[in-house]
Amino acid sequence: MSVALMWEARAVEGRGEELLAWVREQDLPARPLRREVLRAPGERVLVITWWDAAYDDALPELPEPAGGLVARAVHRWRFESVDG
Repeated sequence: MSVALMWEARAVEGRGEELLAWVREQDLPARPLRREVLRAPGERVLVITWWDAAYDDALPELPEPAGGLVARAVHRWRFESVDG
């Protein structure tokens, strides 16, 4: 089964590039099948990781950034593949 973890954060205004750099520096204790980093207006950064795992498996996730980098708590979602 394939599981996708989504991690989305909104940086404090003017710190979007810093949040993007922070995300790129983060290593997970295990390597996902795929990892994609995206950004959007409003200082938002999204990370999607794909795993060969069951939906309820314990999987490594990015932490909350420290140092007042984000404007609100990180949002997290988990999805399972239904095709293929």
